[in-house]
Amino acid sequence: MAAHAEDRTEPPTPRRRSEARAKGQVARSHDLTAAAILVAAFAALGILGPGLWQALLAIVVAGLAPEFPTSLADMTPLVTAIGSSLGRRLGPLLVVLFLAGLIALYAQVGWLFTWQPLTPSLSKINPLRGLARLFSVRATMAALISFAKVILVGVVAYFTVVHAATAIINAFALGFHDVIRLGASLMWELGMKLSVALLVLALLDFAWQRFRHERDLRMTKEEVKDELRSMEGDPHIKRRRRQLQLQLHMQRLKKDVPKADVVVTNPTHFAVAIAYEAETMLAPKVVAKGADYLAIRIRQIAVEFGIPIVERKPLARALYESVDVGQYIPERFYRAVAEILAYIYELTGRSPRSVDQELVGAPA
Repeated sequence: MAAHAEDRTEPPTPRRRSEARAKGQVARSHDLTAAAILVAAFAALGILGPGLWQALLAIVVAGLAPEFPTSLADMTPLVTAIGSSLGRRLGPLLVVLFLAGLIALYAQVGWLFTWQPLTPSLSKINPLRGLARLFSVRATMAALISFAKVILVGVVAYFTVVHAATAIINAFALGFHDVIRLGASLMWELGMKLSVALLVLALLDFAWQRFRHERDLRMTKEEVKDELRSMEGDPHIKRRRRQLQLQLHMQRLKKDVPKADVVVTNPTHFAVAIAYEAETMLAPKVVAKGADYLAIRIRQIAVEFGIPIVERKPLARALYESVDVGQYIPERFYRAVAEILAYIYELTGRSPRSVDQELVGAPA
């Protein structure tokens, strides 16, 4: 196991993180959520507590009154009023607790909804795995955190009581309401201090969970390579595919370039092979084109088959970028291409009449 863990030296990829998240494997501390709810509860009690106390006191007084109704018909309005009063007092407190828990969960994992952790799995009930988890680093850390909670609660409670010892001793001289008020104040102070202390401890637990989660997600170099292959394809297959595509393109060039009347070049970056037959074509057509290495290959084939090569840098680039193979050239290139074809026909002894009249003379 140690050697296997040492092999996991690579940080997790985004795909690895998303897959783990989809399975519900996220860094989350249950203690942090509980501590946040406790802090919010005591903070809300500090604000809403007096009103809630008054409502509870009024209910007790009404229940102990001699004129308390005994029949169901007479009790219905009283119970309705009591429920309404408690709802108005407890409603804001419950909303605060719900929002505190929701915010604590969102701060840890964001929006996440998955049924994956609830899916039955035989590994979860495997006794050997369960025994291993009992003596794992994760279980040891959980035990230490639980022990720290006990120590923390004892220390905070001790110092809180010691600090209020004088007030507690003098409580024997106070009236009933003052004693209740003192007890509520001490309980709120103790609860608030314990909640804050548990929140600090929960933040440490969350940091530990994040650290463990990152370690669990780490990958070996081979796993990273396998994932890249699965996402982008095997590099050897991609290289072979590019080679086959290049071979097919070369075969097509050998077939199409000899059909051209002229090759217009950049001179080294682009090459465009143009063919024109006045009897069968509406306009000159691009029969082949290429850039860089393909441009060099087009020129080599043109030399091999005696196809004239003409250097026209702007025209070659414009034709390469705007005209696909098999398409007629746009009308805006007619004059420039007509001049090149006329020049080529004059050199080869072919009649330039079709070029001049069809491409240049016809619009006039």
